[in-house]
Amino acid sequence: MAFPALARELEEKIRIRTLQVPAHPGQEAPSIYVSAQVASVLRFEQDVDAAKTRLLSWEGRFEPLLIGSKKVVIEPLRDLDEGEALPLHVTLADGTAFTFLVRPKRREDWGWIDYQVNVFKDPGSYNEVLSGLYDALNRERELREENERFKQEENSVDHAYATLLANGEVGKTPFRRKRVFRLRNEDMDMVVEVFKGPGKAAAVVTLRNTVLREPWRFESASVTRDLSLGTARPFALRMDQPVIVPGQSGRIAVVVDRSSFEQKGGQFADLALQIFREDGLLQVAVAMEHALVRQ
Repeated sequence: MAFPALARELEEKIRIRTLQVPAHPGQEAPSIYVSAQVASVLRFEQDVDAAKTRLLSWEGRFEPLLIGSKKVVIEPLRDLDEGEALPLHVTLADGTAFTFLVRPKRREDWGWIDYQVNVFKDPGSYNEVLSGLYDALNRERELREENERFKQEENSVDHAYATLLANGEVGKTPFRRKRVFRLRNEDMDMVVEVFKGPGKAAAVVTLRNTVLREPWRFESASVTRDLSLGTARPFALRMDQPVIVPGQSGRIAVVVDRSSFEQKGGQFADLALQIFREDGLLQVAVAMEHALVRQ
């Protein structure tokens, strides 16, 4: 099974973001990224003046703002359109006023949307320094985990196989091709090849950017039992190029070990490979049956 771009069911990571407001009113208002039916919380150092806090053009599109103590809660009823930016004016009890731009979700280093944003005006305050320290510690932890993952991949047989497949060198691997699908949608031609190997399965997806005016960019991939991150399984991935400019092709190779198909009790389950592009849409999904790894 394979099919073209569909909306992705996002499972964003929860992250508390620290925001230092501009020192001068003339600077661009900071952005807050929101998603449909997800509450985003802004937390300030002082109580919020509810009478002087408002979100422009919210009627019918957002739940009424929830304002209490030092917090403002924003919850859209539906996703904002691409490029939209709604002004949010917040005034604190001491008269300090802030303006934010509420925007649709987007890919940032810290995640897709804002779950909680701690807003600070005084760069030397205790809470601002403490929050910034937590941010730095989280980034350091993530870098350590990423470096460890890269080290493991360097010595992985599956990643070596995936590299050969991505480079078109199938003959140097133990895999035999079992199925080929040719697909086309409004902006992409696709060829999906599924391979069987000794205790492993593999898939190679070749994408040709035929219509898109902008380059196609890879965002992420997953291998799961039921298309949810809760059943995600390990796999190896390599690509010959993460960006495909108009008129060019790119190849993505995935290798899945037999252990990823195994369940408790010695049973085996079918898996599905999903490949997402930069805007969060599902570009292609490929069924990988457990029969591919059964001896």
